[in-house]
Amino acid sequence: MYCTMVYFIPLLDMDLLVAMMLGNQTKIDEFILLGFHEFYEFQTFLFLSFLVIYIVTMIGNFLIVMLVIFDEHLKVPMYFFLGSLSFLEICYSSNIFPRMLSALLTGNGTISFSNCFMQWYLCSSLVATECCLLCVMSYDRYLAICKPLHYLTTMNSQTCIHLTTSSWINGFAVFSILLILMLQQLTFCRSNEINHYFCDYFALLSISCSTTWLLEIMSYIVAAIFTLPPFLLTLLSYVYIIATVLKIPSATGRQKAFSTCSSHLVVVSIFYGSLMIAYMLPRTEKADVPKFSSFLYIALPPLANPFIYSLRNKEVKEALRNNIGRLILYKPTSPFRI
Repeated sequence: MYCTMVYFIPLLDMDLLVAMMLGNQTKIDEFILLGFHEFYEFQTFLFLSFLVIYIVTMIGNFLIVMLVIFDEHLKVPMYFFLGSLSFLEICYSSNIFPRMLSALLTGNGTISFSNCFMQWYLCSSLVATECCLLCVMSYDRYLAICKPLHYLTTMNSQTCIHLTTSSWINGFAVFSILLILMLQQLTFCRSNEINHYFCDYFALLSISCSTTWLLEIMSYIVAAIFTLPPFLLTLLSYVYIIATVLKIPSATGRQKAFSTCSSHLVVVSIFYGSLMIAYMLPRTEKADVPKFSSFLYIALPPLANPFIYSLRNKEVKEALRNNIGRLILYKPTSPFRI
């Protein structure tokens, strides 16, 4: 039986959903994303910088996905999950950067009501999905290092499909509930200007005419459910991994064992570190601070992940050397070698 990459992205008719939920509650049918308006004289520089970041991010993650599909040596669970993560980063960056780049280039930050909520929904759901995927990848490394005799039987192709699919379904399903609550509770009757470069949750709440305390509480509950347990499980996995590695008698054995999970540990640190800087630090009176801090988790993890895995992983570097000039000539095969 062969595994194929399975991803769950719900298809929502946002215009219909918004119309059903809001009715005539709101007088605003579009928003204006102010973006980096305070740095108007640097718009060209910002556009070129963000364009380079986006292109490098897309190329790096696309190469990882292609290598997982094409290279026979990468058809194992660890790289199947890595391919899933890279595909997620492609979706995540493509949800934010194109519209931001368009606004910088044209000076027009207008976004429709439904598209704004769809952008927030995709962004939040993909972050939740990434938390789950990183936890799954940590569990995979835990089994490989701490339970090597049971690894092949436990982490089989069916298990990989279930874990990956569950990560995507759970990430999108829970924020569907929060999305419906937002559309039912929020009204917009004052300013339609959002001081952000994308439809951030708290930026939307800040311009609403409604009482938002219930939605704020709900958002913290959802965030706690989908960030804290995966983070703690990831942390627990690495506690066991480190304890197991330290018991290996030879220095060479310890180095080899730790090298198999060091890249993932760096990726986890960058992701959760940037997320905490963006949303867990005390809020300031300056409205621009959250906008700039959120750029860390918007841009840094998707940009850094391909380089971390390619620079610190011998198998990925070898696959890149062997296949970089031949990717378009090969037909894709199964993501697993059974």
